[in-house]
Amino acid sequence: MTGQRLRLLLIVLVAVNLRPAVTAVGPLLSEIQQQLHLSSAAAGAMTTLPLVCFGLYGLIAPFQRRSPAPETLLVVAMGLLTATLLIRIIPVTAVLFAGSLVAGVAISIGNIAVPAIIKRDHPERVTAVTAIYTVAVTVGAAGASALAVPVEHGLHTSWRIPLALLAVPALAAGLAWLPRMLRARGQGTSAPGGHAELWRDRLAWQVTAFMGLQSLLAYAVIGWMPTICIDRGMGKEAAGYAVSLVSLTQAVGAMAVPLFERRLHDQRPLVGAVVVLNLLGFAGLAWAPIGSVWGWAVLLGVGQGVAFAAALSFLGLRAPDAHTARQLSGMAQGVGYLLAATGPLVLGALHDAAGGWTLPMVIMLGVAILTGLPGLAAARDRTVLPHRAPAATNQQAAQVN
Repeated sequence: MTGQRLRLLLIVLVAVNLRPAVTAVGPLLSEIQQQLHLSSAAAGAMTTLPLVCFGLYGLIAPFQRRSPAPETLLVVAMGLLTATLLIRIIPVTAVLFAGSLVAGVAISIGNIAVPAIIKRDHPERVTAVTAIYTVAVTVGAAGASALAVPVEHGLHTSWRIPLALLAVPALAAGLAWLPRMLRARGQGTSAPGGHAELWRDRLAWQVTAFMGLQSLLAYAVIGWMPTICIDRGMGKEAAGYAVSLVSLTQAVGAMAVPLFERRLHDQRPLVGAVVVLNLLGFAGLAWAPIGSVWGWAVLLGVGQGVAFAAALSFLGLRAPDAHTARQLSGMAQGVGYLLAATGPLVLGALHDAAGGWTLPMVIMLGVAILTGLPGLAAARDRTVLPHRAPAATNQQAAQVN
């Protein structure tokens, strides 16, 4: 296997672990809610807690005096994720919530490290490699969502075992990155300056807002789409398959991004398509006959796949060098995922207050429209901090590859 293919494979191994800790909960959420006697808002917090932490490392990283090598970050992330997934089998409600919280911290480390690795190791193929990474993330999310209930039934066990089994691929990814971490040991760098300057950059905030709003829509689907389908008369297993279909078709949307980008001056047409597809998908999910949910799931999946791939691509395309890509990744994901985390929680609270899904879905339609504003601005062909000269990172990349 060539060095380039091996680097891509290692990225994929990490990527498939960066969502299952959250997406596997959705199909099991009604059962968890009943067994633990949780309100809708508290059940929403089960999926919200990891999201709150998805960008946490990005907010902490600027204050580190020395930035660890990305390889070290990924091994730490996978090790921490493995441990927290295993402790969720402990039959204590507080431990389940704490495990979800720490799993989000682990995922946040991976979220920040991978875009910087892509910018450093694949500077001429940022969009294409990001699309592959995005597909791997969505396939991992879909697999966990689709298999959670069948695994529970097949093993004749409780909902805790399917969640704990997610530790196996996380452990495998950590072990796969361990040799590269050892080779990269001691190659961490002093944290580059310019963080305060980046936070004053308008384009950086536009990238951040798009990241947050598109993620809010996606995690509203992950957290509550199975429950919405069940409330509308669909069976639990079918509801799990419906949300997994959203995740699977995200891969189609993600892979479309590099194909269409070759024919476009910038990414604004892609952002426009995202808005339209999300509007149609959420409206259909809420009010169309429940038997047609599969079609609306496909529209939501394609739209959110394009949105996610575009948002992640912006982290590399709008940065002049790998150091700035890591800074922009930290800012966009740190702030963006805090915004996104409000989605499942607010939807649950609105459902409790209104006694139905009409008001929450109207709010989601408004968010879908709002996503287009920062998205169209972030999609223009320009970079943050344009006065920065590209950093010479190729030598560092060669040392660890």
